[in-house]
Amino acid sequence: MERALHGRPTRFLDPIDRLSEVLFGLIMVLTFTGSLSVAESGREDVRSMLIAALGCNLAWGIIDGVLYLMGCVAERNADVATARAVRRSATREDAHRLIAGALPADLGAALGVRELEAIRVRLVDQPEPPTARLERKDWIAALGVLFWVFCITFPVVIPFIVMHDPRPAMRVSNGIAIALLYATGHAYGRLTGRSPYAVGFGMVLLGMLLVGLTMALGG
Repeated sequence: MERALHGRPTRFLDPIDRLSEVLFGLIMVLTFTGSLSVAESGREDVRSMLIAALGCNLAWGIIDGVLYLMGCVAERNADVATARAVRRSATREDAHRLIAGALPADLGAALGVRELEAIRVRLVDQPEPPTARLERKDWIAALGVLFWVFCITFPVVIPFIVMHDPRPAMRVSNGIAIALLYATGHAYGRLTGRSPYAVGFGMVLLGMLLVGLTMALGG
């Protein structure tokens, strides 16, 4: 409901979403680097793998940016619909239920009648909310999503660009991927109040498991 009063936050992805994109991007690129046979591959094979890995993540970055814009419109339209329903409620109690239902469960349950009524009055006093539409900041944020998803693949593929022998390049690439997986888990652990070290190592295992599963299913 606070979004209905003040608009969508300007940050294009919250920390959990950014970490999720890192994990997904790493899994995507590792399915390509892991499919490379270093014993038999030449420079042309490495080049094809790089194009496929970067192209796939670029495509997913575009898709993610479009999904972000769709989410902006859907979320704002839902907020506008809730605000209009509150304004048109037959009773204060109905309006209070709508407001509480639009808030996170714990926050809605914590608000008393006085707080809910204050929000209702504020919504009623505001002009009729317009239909939601995309703004300039949304397009900029969608580009941010695209570049974030695309750029997180670069550290893993850089060894194949700067090193001519695919064998040491694979070892360095895997080391970078493991470090990034651990860093992602470490940050996730800190955000969720869990042991950063345990979650970091767990993320490495989870990432390797997901990569293996993806490759086994033909991904």
